[in-house]
Amino acid sequence: MGHPNAMGSILKDNEPAILREWVDLQMADNSRREILSATEVGEQSRAFLASLSLACQTSYDEGMLGTHWDDLRASLSDLSKNRAHAGFSPSETATFVFSLKAPLFAALRHAYAADAKRLNHETLLASAVLDKLGLLTVEAHQRGREQVIARQQQELLDLSTPVIKLWDGVLAIPLIGTLDSERTQTVMESLLEAIVSSEATVAIIDITGVPTVDTLVAQHLLKTVAAARLMGAECIISGIRPQIAQTIVHLGVDLGDVATRSTLADALRIALAKRGLRISAATGA
Repeated sequence: MGHPNAMGSILKDNEPAILREWVDLQMADNSRREILSATEVGEQSRAFLASLSLACQTSYDEGMLGTHWDDLRASLSDLSKNRAHAGFSPSETATFVFSLKAPLFAALRHAYAADAKRLNHETLLASAVLDKLGLLTVEAHQRGREQVIARQQQELLDLSTPVIKLWDGVLAIPLIGTLDSERTQTVMESLLEAIVSSEATVAIIDITGVPTVDTLVAQHLLKTVAAARLMGAECIISGIRPQIAQTIVHLGVDLGDVATRSTLADALRIALAKRGLRISAATGA
């Protein structure tokens, strides 16, 4: 165990020199100056150094136990997540902590120049503490990236399942890509909300952009059709290409009484007919 007051005093007494060298090292390795300026790096480093000094004054060992250490870890986690959201890599984020070693070790050498044994002990302990804090930034960065990826996936799902109003009471939802359970849920929610808001009675599910239809995909489609019917809307599935038709027959999938058409245009004609409308050429055309 180190001496809490000693390390805290070293950090406090040498703060200007440590901070200046630390910021210089970070900026020399900062490839994202357009995102993180020297001023921001300086403010973040000053706040971290003050928190580290306060934590070391209360307890100082590899366990890093205590309220001040908890606060330090929390602020470091927030910083790491913010950098993850900004596009920083794990190594770029961890550099924030690891680059503190050089100026801190220099301060230790100055403080214990006459005591080699104490210098060695304090250097090893400081290195262990900073290593743990550095690993914490990597873990927090990973959690931040997972949040970004989850948000992007949801945004892609929302963008890939647009509900289009083709006519009064007629909706269409063009599907592109693989239809899995999660996406089916998104499709269902989007379609049902649109049915309610537009008081639609006919919904066209276009699968022209779905590469393959297997038993699972067919089941997902039928679930969506069933949910729409419960809301009072009849569904038409369009985009049934010859290959997909053969696959459905080969798999023995029963689409029941669900109307199917090869093109969206054909499906629209059926939908308009169900609404008591029809498309005709303008007089004199």
